[in-house]
Amino acid sequence: MMIGRRRRSSAQELPTLAQARPAGEFVASVLSHLRTVVEPGWNLLEVDAEAHRLIREAGATSCYIDYHPAFGASPFGHVICTSVNEGVLHGRPHDRVLADGDLLSLDFAVELEGWVADSCVTVPVGTPRPEDLQLIRDTESVMWAGIDQVRAGGTVGDIGHAVMTAAHDLGYTINDRFGGHGVGRTMHEAPFVPNHGTPGEGVRLVAGQLITVEPFLVPTTDRLVVDERDGWTQLSADGSRGAHAEHTLQVTDGDPVVLTARADDPAPRSSLG
Repeated sequence: MMIGRRRRSSAQELPTLAQARPAGEFVASVLSHLRTVVEPGWNLLEVDAEAHRLIREAGATSCYIDYHPAFGASPFGHVICTSVNEGVLHGRPHDRVLADGDLLSLDFAVELEGWVADSCVTVPVGTPRPEDLQLIRDTESVMWAGIDQVRAGGTVGDIGHAVMTAAHDLGYTINDRFGGHGVGRTMHEAPFVPNHGTPGEGVRLVAGQLITVEPFLVPTTDRLVVDERDGWTQLSADGSRGAHAEHTLQVTDGDPVVLTARADDPAPRSSLG
């Protein structure tokens, strides 16, 4: 789940890679499962129920149910964000049946064995639209541009600048209210990892730290408005579809370890640990 730019929390406790891996692998497996099984005719509440079933079976704990930040109208009350079409971020599951051609973002975070992982993937439902597939590819490309800047001694400004530049090069503008964040014992820890920035500026990363890189793109606008029906879902201001991508990473002196890497990711990366 995205974090707003003004939210901060205490410095992270640093896990070993062995400690951090179980949560990341579980989050990745759930998202891979959901993107395989969800199809036209599924209700968003069924998607939430399936994710909840997997959480219970694994002995994990949802990071979302009781989550109530300043930008949410009430406690979230569900275990996964399901953002559909013009719902770009923070989509709260409700009684809606997915239709052929919908665009669905699945954002999921849990605590397992004491540590948190958080990841998001955007998928077409049923028959994909070519423009949606391109939007997904562009969003993931922008995410990887940011991930490629993650290393000990670098800064969050390096990441934000890479995300922003990659998005601009593809013809998109960037909303700077939401972005990535630290994770650890809780879902949202310092630092805020912006989707814009200046190289060399901002918090400096240290080896062992857990962070997320989390861009979202809308082809025609960078402005979001809250869906007044649920007080949570961030809608594109002009009704355009959006895509969202996120991975949890452990910082190293070289390439980061992508803890939420999925076996069904479209292409292997050197950064996958």
